[in-house]
Amino acid sequence: MPSDRLRKQIHPRMWEESDLSLEVIVLLFFGVFWLLFGVLLFRIYSGDLPYNPDSAYGLFLVIVSFQMITIGKTPFGDPRRSWALVIVGIGTAILGITFCFIPGYFTSFVRTLVGLVLFVGGIVLFLQLFISERKARVWIKFAGILRQLTIACAFVYALTVISGLITLIPDFREDPRTAIFVMLYGMSFFYLAWCIWKIARIYPPERPDNSASTLRSSDRADSKGHFSLFHEASLSLSPAILILLGFIITILGCLLFPVSLGLLPFSPDGQLGLILAIIAIQMTTMGDTPLGQYTRSWLMVIIGFVFACLGVFSCVVPGILTGMIQVLLGILNIVQGSMFFIKQFFKKPDAIMTTPQASIVVPPMVNRLARTQIALNSVTLAFGASMLLPGLVSGFIVAVILVLNGSLILSLVSLMQRAAKMQSSSEQQAI
Repeated sequence: MPSDRLRKQIHPRMWEESDLSLEVIVLLFFGVFWLLFGVLLFRIYSGDLPYNPDSAYGLFLVIVSFQMITIGKTPFGDPRRSWALVIVGIGTAILGITFCFIPGYFTSFVRTLVGLVLFVGGIVLFLQLFISERKARVWIKFAGILRQLTIACAFVYALTVISGLITLIPDFREDPRTAIFVMLYGMSFFYLAWCIWKIARIYPPERPDNSASTLRSSDRADSKGHFSLFHEASLSLSPAILILLGFIITILGCLLFPVSLGLLPFSPDGQLGLILAIIAIQMTTMGDTPLGQYTRSWLMVIIGFVFACLGVFSCVVPGILTGMIQVLLGILNIVQGSMFFIKQFFKKPDAIMTTPQASIVVPPMVNRLARTQIALNSVTLAFGASMLLPGLVSGFIVAVILVLNGSLILSLVSLMQRAAKMQSSSEQQAI
């Protein structure tokens, strides 16, 4: 943790825990994406910067999928966060990941897809805003922040419709003046995020809002415990992010097999930018970094959004930050893996033996979790080394490392969910 001397040098409020909800953070991510996208479009239209539309729109789809998986919000409304919606979100993430990694093959398709999502989704959300009896009809009656929320929502939804048209119609898309509109669209998300944050402060929820660290897990399965696709998904935030990261790394590894054989093109900038974006999500929502778990302070949130800006830049503009981000990710992965084994080496065994004859019975689940974490951190070290020494490791070996890494992350999520269910069952039996 930072020293007291360092804390005094930085504004004290920076070390306070952030009260940004998960919904606000997602809106800020959209704002950062569109605002930076608009700024870069000025230089792209002038020919000063290269452009990778596939990775740019792919990253947008991944952010949309994160919103669906974690808080149950979609570009078309706010349905129940069921397992069916989580599966749709994972499918959307897979599409976005593929577009990020493989440039040129799906450009027309991804533009049409994103354009339709924005255009149709904006219309649907705008209509819902004024038709619903619990939204604008109620908010507009109150002066102050609720009325501003109505204006902010209407502004964002209207600009979403226009953004969809710009994405779909080539004449609009190729007009340099659209960069100004895209920047305005990004700033509208900041306004909406501020309104929601302000409302949460003025009208705090009856129960504490733990959405920044864990998501609500009520309405799990029915009373008989049967699984259903349309039941509320009991998926906390940490596993949700790990699922995204696991799929990103696994799909990346699978794609590297044909890439290493020269059968597919590949965008290293899309890969690096997407991984940085996921790290940024972990930092801003949970305070989880490759260097350890810290308080989700305002400083941590700011650093997370710096990572997000680097990720967006890498996805939109290829070839500029490639080397720097590759070295950064390599160092972070090596430090993460090394710190795990250092902690294990200096970890003291729990003193749970009451007598010398007492034997310690370790549950099988604990052993499996420990083995999975050891294997995962070993592969993390290998991945970090491959990033720092790309010329010494063949593409085929890197692909194998990535597939193992992603598979272990998904396996860890499965074990975490099973352990959580076992703990919940034991607590209910104790009551």
